[in-house]
Amino acid sequence: MDTRAVNQGTLGARRYDLDWVRICAFGLLIFYHVGMYYVTWDWHVKSPHAASTIEPLMLLTNPWRLSLLFLISGVATAYLLGRRGKDNRKGFLGQRSVRLLTPLIFGMAVIVPPQSYLEVVEKLSYAGSYFDFLKLYFTAYHGFCRGSDCLILPTWNHLWFVAYLWVYTVVLYAVIRLLPEATQWMRAGVERAFSGVGVLVWPVAFLAIARVTMIDAFPPNNALAGDWYNHATYGMTFLLGFVLAGTREPWVALERVRWTSFVLAIVGWAFLVTYMSIYGADNSPTPPHLLMLFRRVVFGAEQWLACAAVLGFARRYLNHDNAARRYLTAAIFPVYILHQTIIVVVAHALKPVGLLPGVEGPLLIVVTAVTCLAGYEVIRRVAILRPLFGLPLASTERLPPTSTDRLLVPQDVQ
Repeated sequence: MDTRAVNQGTLGARRYDLDWVRICAFGLLIFYHVGMYYVTWDWHVKSPHAASTIEPLMLLTNPWRLSLLFLISGVATAYLLGRRGKDNRKGFLGQRSVRLLTPLIFGMAVIVPPQSYLEVVEKLSYAGSYFDFLKLYFTAYHGFCRGSDCLILPTWNHLWFVAYLWVYTVVLYAVIRLLPEATQWMRAGVERAFSGVGVLVWPVAFLAIARVTMIDAFPPNNALAGDWYNHATYGMTFLLGFVLAGTREPWVALERVRWTSFVLAIVGWAFLVTYMSIYGADNSPTPPHLLMLFRRVVFGAEQWLACAAVLGFARRYLNHDNAARRYLTAAIFPVYILHQTIIVVVAHALKPVGLLPGVEGPLLIVVTAVTCLAGYEVIRRVAILRPLFGLPLASTERLPPTSTDRLLVPQDVQ
């Protein structure tokens, strides 16, 4: 018997592996968004050296990084609800709304505006001051346009993830309140269906079908309204994380198929890179229709295969604790809120220096990480700032060991 798996499946056992996955997934955003400055894909500001050079590397994480974040958020939501018990959940939604909406509103008002300001400065040669821009920002000015592409103000930019997470939490909570037995039914079903190869087959099938059938009709917009393809994929992975949190066998299966998931994910990535190298440029030939559909199937498969590999390897090798994990677990959400604005501001400021990407890129990563962590050091020490960045009013170091910020494994489904 896998005694380690049994130990991980008991109520109250700490899931250090999921802590590490969450830390790494959010930390990856610094590297990804620095990369966005240097690729040809549209972003808020662009390097004068932007090219397709590192786009294959960006494609390595592009299909799955957000799916993984929503899945881990679903897991965490399950534990937050589970600690309250069935008869003590009435205050959950209010507390969760405060923890998510407070930093979202603050971020839209204070953290995000510098990104939008520098975007219109660079893309539209806006000559007004930052304070002139803020007047337009808060009055929902609609004149920053390039053709039919207009900047919607105010905006949440990278904080869209928080808005979506809150909406999914509200919907899930409503379902649980209306159908108290739904959680048990779903977990029992997933326990059976995902105990073997189904842990790969069923999510891949869903995500591939969603990609093929929905991406044309509902292209991603991160605007919440009308973003049905994203809701189908991210909503499903959030729900899957919530359901998986109460199971045992699917986690064992994920660990068992970790190498299979990894190899298939790498093969899929190689196909996507090859496809983009042939058909990705503006002047490229039109791909055959069946090949285009197959590309969508592969992309959908990548959204889960890579997640499955990460979760499987993490369960095997990262179920341990140290001081870095304890520190970063608390720091990661404030770092997430701060990181993109710091990247945009520092990248814009470095342009007159004329550094080559090989020097400037690593410098941007280091400066962003150091500045974010320095910001966290200030935030965690100032009581009024803590809730603005998603931290509890009281420092978690003074809370008992059953802090809601922890990821715990619930009891096995019977």
